[in-house]
Amino acid sequence: MLKRICLFILFLLLWFLGYFIPIDYSYYKELMLPGFAPPSWFYGVIWTINYILLSISMSSIFSEYKYKDIPKEYKISLVINYLFNQSFIIVFFLLKSNFLGFVSCIGTFISSLFLYEESLELNKKSTQGLKLYVLFNIYASILSLSIYLLNL
Repeated sequence: MLKRICLFILFLLLWFLGYFIPIDYSYYKELMLPGFAPPSWFYGVIWTINYILLSISMSSIFSEYKYKDIPKEYKISLVINYLFNQSFIIVFFLLKSNFLGFVSCIGTFISSLFLYEESLELNKKSTQGLKLYVLFNIYASILSLSIYLLNL
């Protein structure tokens, strides 16, 4: 149980790593937003929930299997998803690129589907929290595309 808790904390810290980059979040308020865009505080809440659920899923898989026994496909899906997810803060807020933000959202969404599928094969119970993550990535991709098109 201690191993699982330590893994959970480690994974949670890794997911929040992007938030330590000093960036200007006010950029979001300067953009033309679609009517279905949530208030900016919503993102902090939903991403915290998603990162907790992702960390629970990962810690459950990594505590159940030895690292060498975890399929390469799962590890690749996880790394690709992590990189796309973390890249959003950099490309959208730091580089202020709505297009690259959209690309990052699409990459996160597509890789979250692969991550879900790979997790399902390893531990069906661990995928419960990933459902919200996949659903929110669909929403974030649509929102990001809308923001890009409104601000051409």
